[in-house]
Amino acid sequence: MSKGYWIAFVTVTDPDAYAGYQALAPAAFAKYGARFLVRGGDATPLEGEAWQRHVVVEFESKAQALACYNSPEYREARSQRSGACKANIAIVDGLPEA
Repeated sequence: MSKGYWIAFVTVTDPDAYAGYQALAPAAFAKYGARFLVRGGDATPLEGEAWQRHVVVEFESKAQALACYNSPEYREARSQRSGACKANIAIVDGLPEA
């Protein structure tokens, strides 16, 4: 089975409100076995919109990543970041393991 990856591009517009998301989201990620491969860091935008934060999270499968995103824990975290950031998020299948 392929790993699943959560890829997010985020620009925080209200850091105080976004802090509520940051307080709640780690519990959801921990529950679903997330492993952060990229979180913030220096980025060099080459094409498209420039984002403040780039995030890549690995899960055991795409189904596991989707379960995390749709979980009650993450829904609550998402409600805390509503209006506090702009975000583009996709969940994708990784390449099949050899």
